[in-house]
Amino acid sequence: MTDKFHSELKELKKGVSDMAWFAFSMLTDSQKAFINQDEALAATVIARKDQIREQMVTLEETCYQLIALNQPVAKDMRVIACSLKVIAASERIGRYGKSTAKIVKEIAGKPHIANMMSLPLMSEYVLAMIDDALTAYDTENLRKIDGFSARDDAIDALRHSIFRESITYMMENPKTITQATYYIIIARYLERCADHACKIAENVQYMETGERIEIK
Repeated sequence: MTDKFHSELKELKKGVSDMAWFAFSMLTDSQKAFINQDEALAATVIARKDQIREQMVTLEETCYQLIALNQPVAKDMRVIACSLKVIAASERIGRYGKSTAKIVKEIAGKPHIANMMSLPLMSEYVLAMIDDALTAYDTENLRKIDGFSARDDAIDALRHSIFRESITYMMENPKTITQATYYIIIARYLERCADHACKIAENVQYMETGERIEIK
């Protein structure tokens, strides 16, 4: 492959990384807004939705052009394939951040129930997984994604715990139904974001080694 192609491939990877960390910032800020009931911060997350979509469209087109014009093989092709997966996962993570920010507007001013149950802890775990998956993509360091299966299991367990606790509060006090329902929804969003982190990790493994794995 030509030096021009590899320079363009490097620029693609940087663009994908920038988009992924932008999505990460949306999710991070949405969680801060939820925990602190910060409507102003939530509004900034919602305002970023158009930008992340524009990034997605531009980067996808770049991937397709690199494939069509250069017909890459081996590692080069795997980098582009992985980048397409990271683009898709990042867009979804950003969307979950936006959806969480919208919930903040609905529950702002209402006291949290039971210190938000385990949602802050679950959020911390999920954000750490995404951080490690994106760092693995940036640095091509597979050690960052070691133990992802066990970490994903822990997040699943937290979601189930939040669900059960929320149902208990709803049954004991019907006034908590709306807020507890939102807790269940946010826990589901976080679980899905962890799944996207796992997909990124799977594709980074494939990019680096050519080996396909399934994290479950």
